Amino acid sequence: MYRRTQRVIRAILLMTLAILMILTANVFVVSVGKRHMRSGTDLSRYVSTSNTVHIITKALRGNIYDRNHNVIAQDVRTYNIICILSDSRPSPDDMPGYVVDKQHTAEALAPYLHMDAETILGYLNQDLYQTELGTNGRNLSQTTMEAISALKLPGIEFENSIKRSYPLGTFASNLIGFAQSDEYGSTVGRMGTELYLNTYLSGTDGERTYQADKNGHILPGMKEYTVSAVNGYDVHTTIDQEIQEALEESFNISREIFDARRVWGAVMEIKTGKILAWGQYPSFDPNTLDIADYNNYGAQLPYEPGSTLKTFTYAAAINEGTYDGSMEVYSGPYCFSSDERNNPIRVESGGWGCIYNAGRKNYGMIDLDHGLIMSLNTVTAEVENTLITPDIYLDYLKKFGFFQTVDTDGLPEETGTLNFRWPADKLSLCYGQGSTVTMLQMLQAYSAVFGDGTMVRPYYIDSIRDSYDPTHVLYQAQTQVTGHPITPETAKELQRILYLVINDERGTAKHYQIPECKLMGKTGTAEVASLGNYSSGYTITSLMCAMPAENPQVIVYYCFEAIYNPNGQYYTDAAQNLLRKTAIRLGFAGQPQSQEEAPEQYIDEIITYEMPSLVNHTVEYASWKLNDFQVNTIVLGSGNTVIRQYPDDNSSVNTGQRVFLLTDADSFIMPDMRGWTRKDVTALWAVTQFGFRLEGEGRVTYQNIAPGTPVSRGVQIEVVFE
Repeated sequence: MYRRTQRVIRAILLMTLAILMILTANVFVVSVGKRHMRSGTDLSRYVSTSNTVHIITKALRGNIYDRNHNVIAQDVRTYNIICILSDSRPSPDDMPGYVVDKQHTAEALAPYLHMDAETILGYLNQDLYQTELGTNGRNLSQTTMEAISALKLPGIEFENSIKRSYPLGTFASNLIGFAQSDEYGSTVGRMGTELYLNTYLSGTDGERTYQADKNGHILPGMKEYTVSAVNGYDVHTTIDQEIQEALEESFNISREIFDARRVWGAVMEIKTGKILAWGQYPSFDPNTLDIADYNNYGAQLPYEPGSTLKTFTYAAAINEGTYDGSMEVYSGPYCFSSDERNNPIRVESGGWGCIYNAGRKNYGMIDLDHGLIMSLNTVTAEVENTLITPDIYLDYLKKFGFFQTVDTDGLPEETGTLNFRWPADKLSLCYGQGSTVTMLQMLQAYSAVFGDGTMVRPYYIDSIRDSYDPTHVLYQAQTQVTGHPITPETAKELQRILYLVINDERGTAKHYQIPECKLMGKTGTAEVASLGNYSSGYTITSLMCAMPAENPQVIVYYCFEAIYNPNGQYYTDAAQNLLRKTAIRLGFAGQPQSQEEAPEQYIDEIITYEMPSLVNHTVEYASWKLNDFQVNTIVLGSGNTVIRQYPDDNSSVNTGQRVFLLTDADSFIMPDMRGWTRKDVTALWAVTQFGFRLEGEGRVTYQNIAPGTPVSRGVQIEVVFE
């Protein structure tokens, strides 16, 4: 028994020794001969060239949105096509790892890349390990990449890339700016919002580490170390796409009518300081970077504003309690000398010189109110030097924020130049010549005039949010009061006069009237200085306006620089285009309404809410949730449960906006679309998914299915805009 046990143990030891010898031999053969003994696989391409690969996974940059969640800037994943040409490429899964049939491959790729097959074949016939296919083979969309992948062409692979895209083109481009790739392949903000908020917009790159052969194939059995990329935060602005597009349309009108060399303007809420539109010409398309001027005119272009500054001369006198609008003064030439403090003193003639009204017109004795209504330089000079003093006026200008920074959301800005030494400087300042300001300062200052005397800082960054969880808010803007330069009573008195500037027969702004609502405002025409004098021949024509006049809610400011045209304040098509579309967009206009719709109205201020999820809830519940939003809710269908909604949940919705709730996928009662915008109609189209045919631009003037008519799926709905 003992001997048998010894024999068994000896046999086990011999077998173990044999196995160890075989394993040792296998390791030796693999190490030296680069060949697996059992399978015979040649491992030389793997073992001798193995290395640790470290790959950076690029994070997506955060999106930039307008106030209604429309994308202004976004990262788009694109793909570059890679063609492996060498037959030394390992072939996993018994599939060729290189281009086998070059002619077939070229012909198959040609229609997807919009290239000639022979051109592609030229690339494929190179004596290289791999090749790209030129410009047409780069930045391919995911759709194109997937279509080519479906062809299953051997040796055709793709390399991920990221491209910053601006789907709205020139939209507020000098404000939004642009981002582009740096030498490390990261997208970095170079200008505007993209630069200012680069830290928030930039994500955190991920990484991947593994062991691979020389061609990048992961070695069997090797572990990978992976850290996921974290995308950047999203930036939500206060810009309204429709109003911004109206502003940029107006720029083109000014170019056509006046051959304007520069145009700039903005729309801003009076009570909050939210900027709804901001732009300039020339601008640029950040997709192509055809940049002629990197300056943001609204903050970096100091200019002489002209007569729009007269409002503040009057504001100072009214607020000081020395103003009587019915008081009459002489409107003829204002000749002046000076006192010991270099303040101007009116004299009969001679002295240091004289100032005149536009066209050197003399209206004789005229009341102070009409001095502003008719924008008379000589009367404004009388206000500055008789009712108050130049020093008091300057003190008020500084209270209104002129000649100092506004500090709006990181905008690089100029402060303007103050000339206030000589009598001529002090006189010209009261009617907006000789010293310079910026549009940003003008918006801030006029917020007090058109409001209740409270001045607010303009801003356009509404919030910064987590791109994975929009409810996680890193920054939420708040209205910032920057002063109370005048009393509410002074503001009301100014508004009374500024209403007459537009609505009085002698008002300089009477040609800006629009049918949608009443306006108040002030015009300005300023000569452009060049080389120390005003002989350039160029003028800046401007309008500072508020609407609606009975309860001012928004400021509209519009300027253009062109060769002097005496009809600059008469050909008002450009500004009227902006005024009318803004009034319509914000619900100031009286539009035809059907009985089922509540009239759109602009209540106290423009308020933006986050749209709740209403799908699968009852109509009663949805109506209750939307009640505080004061939106225009349109229920489509006779069902009791919401099956589709517009806007989608988590997107923005504004007070007065149309909200669509679909309760029946097959039929609904046709609403009255007269006066609707194209955006409203496309929203109806999207939520119902019925067939629509749209024609024209503007607002709805015709629909082929009468309001109140039942409409079923399969019927085409025709809509005409004018």
